Amino acid sequence: MRAILVTVTLWVTVLSSVAHGASQASPPPAPPPPAPAASTPQQTPAPPADAASTPSAPPDTYVYQPDGRRDPFVSALGTGSEPRMTGKRGEGPAGMLTAEISVRGIMQHGTSLLALVQGPDNRTYIVRAGDKLMDGTIKAVTREGLTIVQDVNDPLSLVKTREVRRPLRSLEDAKP
Repeated sequence: MRAILVTVTLWVTVLSSVAHGASQASPPPAPPPPAPAASTPQQTPAPPADAASTPSAPPDTYVYQPDGRRDPFVSALGTGSEPRMTGKRGEGPAGMLTAEISVRGIMQHGTSLLALVQGPDNRTYIVRAGDKLMDGTIKAVTREGLTIVQDVNDPLSLVKTREVRRPLRSLEDAKP
């Protein structure tokens, strides 16, 4: 209400100076400073015209606050708790996977049986029960082939090992 009164007073002063001969070169009286009103909200001053034509500053960069969640911008692949095998493999059967070997022959040495297995490097190795492979252990050597206890590397599986049989005569060797 007080701001309206100040504005009306200003207009009355301007009109009276025009009516009394504003031909004099006196400047108009300065308006009194407006008193801040407690009940009326103050308006923010408008930016200068030259500031509006300049491009605005870039917004602040976004910072992710994880709060116990994983970062969605980081790849989920390769972040498992199990370490990946890197570097060179072991020598001989200890550096071969169960799926990579094929049984080429069975020999008897005294009272025990030995197996001739061929690896991915096309070399033949002699193995016996109890020998270690990269992902398992040879449980038994029989006249029909090998029985291997393979470690299961699946975090969702309740079974941590499984028995794999590698026969002496496989389907790929049998030709009609």
